[in-house]
Amino acid sequence: MNDKGQRLRTWTEQGNVTVPQFFFQHYKDLKITDDEALLLLHLLAFHSEGNDFPTPTDIAKRFHVNENDISLKLQRLLQKGFLEISQGIDGSGRLFEKYSVFPLWERILDYIESQAMQKESQKVKNEEGEIFSVFEQEFGRLLSPMEIETISMWLDADRHSPAIIKAALKEAVLAGKLSLRYIDRILFEWKKKNITSLKQVENHTEQFHQKTTVVQQKQKSTTQENQNKVSFYNWLEERE
Repeated sequence: MNDKGQRLRTWTEQGNVTVPQFFFQHYKDLKITDDEALLLLHLLAFHSEGNDFPTPTDIAKRFHVNENDISLKLQRLLQKGFLEISQGIDGSGRLFEKYSVFPLWERILDYIESQAMQKESQKVKNEEGEIFSVFEQEFGRLLSPMEIETISMWLDADRHSPAIIKAALKEAVLAGKLSLRYIDRILFEWKKKNITSLKQVENHTEQFHQKTTVVQQKQKSTTQENQNKVSFYNWLEERE
């Protein structure tokens, strides 16, 4: 192997600094400047080298700013809550300090979760806005103010999700009883049985239809038996 190949192997075999992809995606959203982000990456690099508390002088050797600017940037990161200094005692009983970027990872996760919640909240709002149009399409007309108020109460007071309300509307359509009163009764029964998801609705509906089918089959069988008995009885009367 030539000298260039040996140098390349040495570089690639050195330790790597692991940085979550979320950091690069969201540090700007958290109002972290590019210089602050680079400083945080340097702190992670020092940590991977076994130096958990590099001085501004240590960092300045790798940075294009002086020690005073680095001290100010470190102070700013501490104030913003992206960095913290923790203390501990080593094996010799000596007190030591170290930088920790754990607050940064917490802030990023909190931000991601809040974004997800905002998207979910917006999705629900959109579905709530669409629910009235769905009812108007099924009813084939505009909803009256009273009907709008009833549907709004299902959403706001009873806390039914738009998906559950649509499922109740579907049940009413299939039953041929398209009225808010009938739908309200369905929602009342589902809430009483703590049915809050479409999967639960599907299971409940399937069980209900199975029971109904069994009852109908029994009724049909009983009716058929009665009819046979009547026919047999009449036939004997005719023979007499």
